[in-house]
Amino acid sequence: MTEDKRITLAITGASGAPYALTLLTSLVNAGFEVYVLMSSAARVVFATEENIKVPARPDEASAFFTRHCHANDGQIQVFGKEEWFSPVASGSAAPKKMIICPCSTGTLSAVAGGASDNLIERAADVVIKERGQLIMVPRETPLSSIHLENMLKLSQMGVTIMPAAPGFYHNPESVQDLVDFVVARILDHVGISQSLVARWGYRTDKHAEE
Repeated sequence: MTEDKRITLAITGASGAPYALTLLTSLVNAGFEVYVLMSSAARVVFATEENIKVPARPDEASAFFTRHCHANDGQIQVFGKEEWFSPVASGSAAPKKMIICPCSTGTLSAVAGGASDNLIERAADVVIKERGQLIMVPRETPLSSIHLENMLKLSQMGVTIMPAAPGFYHNPESVQDLVDFVVARILDHVGISQSLVARWGYRTDKHAEE
């Protein structure tokens, strides 16, 4: 797998399991090798929102997501929160692109403060220090001054803040349509071709005039 076909996807405990699943499947379909980092709280959210129980053991979680996303063997690798020898923990080996989706405000705060108490925080810190591309997708409302200050601080470091705020100009007809909108915008920002949602000004047959 070439360097530009590797990406890190961190999944935290904010609401938004459908975003994470659709994004992971899209990355797999685009031929990427995906390093998945998943917090304990994210597993609770998956069970609550998707009725999916993701195994706690990294090897079992890798096998689970491989089956769920119809990925090739080894295409999805899940790492535990303290696997400090994983590629994402070092600037010499980590992918240059990382997405945190959904991103809890706790993770947002920790990354903004330079914390590296778990692998998600360390991986984000590595991408920032290596001048890579980090996209954070917070899902919280309302936003406090603390949240906004952390977002501003990260944005000034070059981090892209993309709140999970779907638009409606594509005339969504289902919850999945709203999920696809957010995932499509994420894929656009990391330079991955997508057909989930047509770009502004481009009609699809689905919404063409009679």
